[in-house]
Amino acid sequence: QVQLVESGGGLVQPGGSLRLSCAQSGSIFEINAMGWYRQAPGKQRELVATITSGGSTNYADSVKDRFTISRDNAKITAYLQMNSLKPEDTAVYYCTLQSPYTGGTYYPDYWGQGTQVTVSS
Repeated sequence: QVQLVESGGGLVQPGGSLRLSCAQSGSIFEINAMGWYRQAPGKQRELVATITSGGSTNYADSVKDRFTISRDNAKITAYLQMNSLKPEDTAVYYCTLQSPYTGGTYYPDYWGQGTQVTVSS
């Protein structure tokens, strides 16, 4: 059974930084992709960033140049480094995984439980 467990959320002041981590367990295909979604109260869920097992990345325009997604394939762990945080980044952030992933639109098969990120002074 595949499980994704996020950590690293919390409260941060505007302009600050946070790093989210996502640890994966269970058997998956080597060719896969991991991604981070977020959902704020009253808003639609947004795909923030994705990274393939080959290292290709994509970002939502709202976070480009501020957020960086990375992964450790040996540990099957994904990270989301969030810098220059804004109040509008406040949301529950979900780690996701699509396995296998051979390109095209990202449709995750697995979701973590989510971690709260709050940006406020």
